Amino acid sequence: MERETGFQRKMQSRHLIMLSLGGVIGTGLFLSTGYTIQQAGPLGTLLSYLVGAVVVYLVMLCLGELSVHMPETGAFHSYAAKYIGPATGYTVAWLYWLTWTVALGSEFTAAGLLMQRWFPSVNVWIWSALFAVLILVLNAVTVKFFAESEFWFSSVKVAAIVIFIILGGAAVIGILPLADSEPAPFLSNFTNEGLFPNGAFAVLMTMLAVNFAYSGTELIGIAAGETANPEKTIPKAIRTTVWRLIIFFVGTIVVLSALLPSSDAGVLKSPFVAVFERIGIPYAADVMNFVILTAILSAANSGLYAASRMLWSLADKKTISPVFAKVTKRGVPLNALLLSMAGGGLALLSSVIAPDTVYIVLVSISGLAVVAVWMSISASQFFFRRQYIRQGKSVEDLGYRTPFYPFVPIASFVLCLASLIGIAFDPTQRIALYCGIPFILFCYGSYYVTQTMKKRGEVYAEKTQSN
Repeated sequence: MERETGFQRKMQSRHLIMLSLGGVIGTGLFLSTGYTIQQAGPLGTLLSYLVGAVVVYLVMLCLGELSVHMPETGAFHSYAAKYIGPATGYTVAWLYWLTWTVALGSEFTAAGLLMQRWFPSVNVWIWSALFAVLILVLNAVTVKFFAESEFWFSSVKVAAIVIFIILGGAAVIGILPLADSEPAPFLSNFTNEGLFPNGAFAVLMTMLAVNFAYSGTELIGIAAGETANPEKTIPKAIRTTVWRLIIFFVGTIVVLSALLPSSDAGVLKSPFVAVFERIGIPYAADVMNFVILTAILSAANSGLYAASRMLWSLADKKTISPVFAKVTKRGVPLNALLLSMAGGGLALLSSVIAPDTVYIVLVSISGLAVVAVWMSISASQFFFRRQYIRQGKSVEDLGYRTPFYPFVPIASFVLCLASLIGIAFDPTQRIALYCGIPFILFCYGSYYVTQTMKKRGEVYAEKTQSN
């Protein structure tokens, strides 16, 4: 792999785990969980995140078999192209690339806004530009340097979540007294407002959003081509990441439900800050501002890595210009990295110039893209295993096997599809279908047009040479 592509297998299991956690744990957990609890109620939110965790786990089981058997950079794009069809692989790659480039734009803006708390006189755009340069440098040096930086970025927010769950749990059971000396409202949240305060339909809508909250776990597959000993590292990273995510998300929601009344959970202030203030943690707002800033930079770091590798994979499959397949001596696809950062800059610009038109379309497509990518992973594993058996090979020879085949890939595909269908019944999320489906059709159409033109060019070149 190193000789053929120029990539270096430098990532260890700890890097993969933190890369995946870095892509998942962000502002959605630190800022949006309070609003989710307010909408679906404590039990409804807990149920939706548990169901979401099951979906993620099923998808990761499928990805594990594929990644161990074929550890490629830009993995699931390659799997979709090989086992579903080249046009599908091409579309999946562009969907995923767009997802992370749009995320880059919003993350750099959010990071600049957070710095306003400490430096109100410095323009937001200065901070956004500085953070963009920082993330570009971290990705451009070496893959090991990137992996180490992501490890420490992610470690800060993981440590914050662990401390939050420990202190919050201690306050819930009475070991740690609350600053206002009032009892935790855990039981009253259930008894006073009922199990589902806004109805079961609100819970269903929360479940749709939860899939997006868990997006980023699939980064393990993208890094497969730069991972040392993938047959051991990838399965371990998948198991560890999924269980940590379940503990972090579910543990956080339990503590928030126990210490915050539902009526106060949807305020603009981070629910983490509200809980830390109730426990009596000094400078709670400043501490969480730093943690959220770290979470944003971590997500941007992971996002630029994912986008550049997906662009490289497209070029490697000869579906876009080969200039993006070039890799430096240090194993970095610099051209793909620069174009991905430029895409993030354009997304950032559209969020300012056209927030209600261009940017909302980009955000809608990127939200839909995550579930579409998960569906492609499930379908790829289903067709791979079927082809593998038809070739007379033994399943026992696979380095990692997806259990309960074909139930797992079928169940994960159907659950993802159900969330897409459910979007049609939610007016606030319906725009994702209106924008996402035309974009997917455009990607399929552009693939067939470009491939037809390429074949005609090759035929013309052959005729010219023969003459």
